[in-house]
Amino acid sequence: MNGDTLIGRLSGLISAAAAVVGEIDLERVLRRLVSEARAATGAQYAALGVIGPHNVLSDFFYEGVGEDVAKEIGALPVGRGVLGTVVRERRTILLDDVTTHPDFQGFPPGHPEMTSFLGVPVRAGESVFGNLYLADKPGGFSEEDAALVEALAVIAGSAVNTARLRERLKSVAVVEDRNRIARDLHDTIIQNLFAVGLTIQSLSDRMPDDATSALLNDAVDRLDNVVEDLRGYIYELRVSDELRRKLDQQLAELAERMGGAYPAEVVLETSGDFSDIDPLFTEEAVKLVTEALSNALRHAKANKVEISASSEGEELLLRVRDDGIGFDPEHGGQGMGLVNMRDRVHRLGGHFELETAEGAGTTVSIRLPRS
Repeated sequence: MNGDTLIGRLSGLISAAAAVVGEIDLERVLRRLVSEARAATGAQYAALGVIGPHNVLSDFFYEGVGEDVAKEIGALPVGRGVLGTVVRERRTILLDDVTTHPDFQGFPPGHPEMTSFLGVPVRAGESVFGNLYLADKPGGFSEEDAALVEALAVIAGSAVNTARLRERLKSVAVVEDRNRIARDLHDTIIQNLFAVGLTIQSLSDRMPDDATSALLNDAVDRLDNVVEDLRGYIYELRVSDELRRKLDQQLAELAERMGGAYPAEVVLETSGDFSDIDPLFTEEAVKLVTEALSNALRHAKANKVEISASSEGEELLLRVRDDGIGFDPEHGGQGMGLVNMRDRVHRLGGHFELETAEGAGTTVSIRLPRS
């Protein structure tokens, strides 16, 4: 497959992922997932079966079959035959001809004949929520189709959790529960989106030409924007200033989470009192450190990244230092969000400093007022 085709499919995956994550209502999430998976693969038929008690499909959303045909078929599938195999085995199944599979039990009366088949589990947290079923792609499904749908299913599983948590939120009136839900949402969807971003980033590192690599990096940046939007939603759930965690606590969580998602070692050092910092500046400080840390982990090829935060007098001092490859600031780095970071710091009345050179690592230093 040539680079343009790969980029097009990956770009389509990012757009599909953003569309699925952007839905709020659970049923709309599921219907959007079916639609996006069908479009991403070129399958004639697509469906999602929700797994209910006793591994029986409790809901079934589909595309490609007209209303008249659906009425003729009658009852929706409950998960027998090859559909049930995907439910039981909880793994991707790729077939050139579904009728040759030993578990195939035939099509019900009125059901269109199908040949090529792709079944992919959709996980929501630790459990399998349902399965995507795709059929009849011209020329058959490829391993690349399977990989793309698996990536979409990871994001969709997170979107399912998001929608479930939002539904729970509708009936929750206690502030502590809102904060707990925000933490649950943060721990599920953000981690999965990071995993997909890492996969695309690793593809970028293996690309032979700079243009293809740049397009892949752009796809990762678009996914990062989705993450940032979700962070905003999570922040809105934390409605009580008194219950928001202090800056040092949030940075500790950030270092642990992102350090676990990348191969580089991430260490944090804090000093001073962070208890009376304005929540606005706490949030802005976390965003800035997140941006600098993300750049270091994604681009610097570092073995170690050090974060330091100190509260001294009327100022917050933040620093992110890596031992990576560095870069020439006159000819690189503008695509890494550095201009936006500098502008954000200046709008907050702070000072931004960048120290880097090729082969010498990078240090981002930020001074912010405490309020």
